Amino acid sequence: MKKRFFTVGMAGHIDHGKTTLTKALTNVDTDRLKEEKERQISIEPGFAPLHEDEEIQISVVDVPGHERFIRQMIAGVAGIDLVILAVAADEGVMPQTREHLEILDFLGIRNGIVAITKIDRVDEEFTGLVKEEIFEELKGTVFEKAPFILTDSLSGKGIEKLKEQIIHTLKEQDTRDVKGPFRLPIDQVFTVKGQGTVVRGTVYEGIVEEGQLLKIMPKGIETRARQLQVHHQPAKAAFAGQRAAINLSGVSKEEIERGEVLVSSEHFSITKIIDVSVRMVGDLEHIVKQRMPIKCHIGTAEVMGKIVFFDRNELSNSEGEILCQLRLEEEVVAKRGDRFILRRPSPQETIGGGWVIDPNGEKYRFGQKTIEDLSRKKEGTPKDRIKAAMSEEMVLTPSQIIAKTSLDEWTVKEILKEEDFLNINNKEFTLVVIKEAIEEEIADRLNEFHQENAMKQGINKAELLQAMQNKYPKILVEFVLNSGIKENLFKRKGQFLQYKDFYPHVPKSWQKRTDNLIVELKKDGYTVKPFDQYYASAGIPENLKGDLKRFLEDQEIAVPLDAQYYWHGVHFRKAVEELKKSTAAEFEVGDAKEILGLSRKYMIPFLEKLDSLGMTRRAENKRIWI
Repeated sequence: MKKRFFTVGMAGHIDHGKTTLTKALTNVDTDRLKEEKERQISIEPGFAPLHEDEEIQISVVDVPGHERFIRQMIAGVAGIDLVILAVAADEGVMPQTREHLEILDFLGIRNGIVAITKIDRVDEEFTGLVKEEIFEELKGTVFEKAPFILTDSLSGKGIEKLKEQIIHTLKEQDTRDVKGPFRLPIDQVFTVKGQGTVVRGTVYEGIVEEGQLLKIMPKGIETRARQLQVHHQPAKAAFAGQRAAINLSGVSKEEIERGEVLVSSEHFSITKIIDVSVRMVGDLEHIVKQRMPIKCHIGTAEVMGKIVFFDRNELSNSEGEILCQLRLEEEVVAKRGDRFILRRPSPQETIGGGWVIDPNGEKYRFGQKTIEDLSRKKEGTPKDRIKAAMSEEMVLTPSQIIAKTSLDEWTVKEILKEEDFLNINNKEFTLVVIKEAIEEEIADRLNEFHQENAMKQGINKAELLQAMQNKYPKILVEFVLNSGIKENLFKRKGQFLQYKDFYPHVPKSWQKRTDNLIVELKKDGYTVKPFDQYYASAGIPENLKGDLKRFLEDQEIAVPLDAQYYWHGVHFRKAVEELKKSTAAEFEVGDAKEILGLSRKYMIPFLEKLDSLGMTRRAENKRIWI
């Protein structure tokens, strides 16, 4: 069983004990800022490890409850899998509790647990009344069927029971997608002395590995994951659902902002116009008007924009699902299915939320036809549904597609004939865009390897497959490699893979010295010096000797007789030719010495080399040509 990773959100009204409850569960104080300590409220999301075993790893995020810090609350809760709603026994449901509930609902979070906190402050009868009040308030919300746990963080009552309930609930829940491209919306940026720029966030999907090339979008800044931490511990990789800190190379803190997204692929849409499905809050205090300014919270970004209706000019109450458009002032990273929250900038209040139908919207005419078009787009054509399923799984058989999309066999068979799809092995299919993304990653890995190892033949195929199998099915990587070789995008030399226009070569900075070495070796003919003396004479540094020796051997410029003596390839081939021309099917050492005029110092290693190459076979005192 593969390990799964989850993040639990701690939500609720200010001073209802979220941070204290987090500390009781994890033994970590998530109020770490000076301002938080002084004001005794959470300003930034605070994270702590809760539980880890062979099956799952769980983190907790304590999000701010004060209405002034609603942006940080949305940023913190946007990447969570399960919500603990903290409600104080001595106060019950408060305004911020209701707003948090609406936000959680809009963000599509469906798993929750209600923790009634501070139960030692009230008697049992009062706790029962509060529980009834909470139950009534939660009707029709995501928490309607959520379990209730009575807790007191100071005395420890109910803490273990709550922890057990969290673990049990998450073990029954599906994890996030680790197969797709890596995406991490950034919610914190800071510097660490001696290390440089660090970003922090929850991995939405995919996997990030130490040393991986990444991009900061929407700016398109290229960077590399120099180091990773999960739960403040160094890690080689971070997976969907984990809270990760990533030390980035080649980029300053000033170049990055909260709300930007760290990705491994450029296939995410960068957009300002988004087609959306929106629901408004239950009791709008003010009318929502056509093209009214809004703040859109998507991922960890907060962007100003306008809401554009196509079937009305204003909205005064909740009317179920509304198909409309957001036109933003700044670019965001988004894809179909992403959740968002809408806030009114003034007076500040949450007005609604929903999900992205199409991140690449266009400007449409007002009228029913646009609503019908958006409705069809929302439902998705059969082809859209197949592509969505394949984007998740990467490789599917027709029967698996039928099971996932509820489409009939004929429809699936016909759609799979279209140019967007590829038949891998007559029974499994993938998308052309997935193939192209893998090709791009293989090309990046090959070119990066070539830059650092110019004299090597290339990457060992087995090593490349091993490096990519966490992100992509092995069968898919092999398919892309084989098709790339056929299409002359990649080259294969034995067990090694190269990019199409690469050939092993000596780095420019060492070419002249290498040329001098080769000239000296050739000049000495058969009576060469120990090879290390040529290195020393040419001024080749110790750390290059191994790679250069392999390069010269691979290119047959230098042929090793043994570990000490090398001949220039021209002389080696000449000696073989002369010996073969001047001997019969069998010959002795003396015959070879007479023909080539060599001392035993070179003669014996040369003949043993012929044996090792399978050109001759030794039989007592004779050699037999093969």
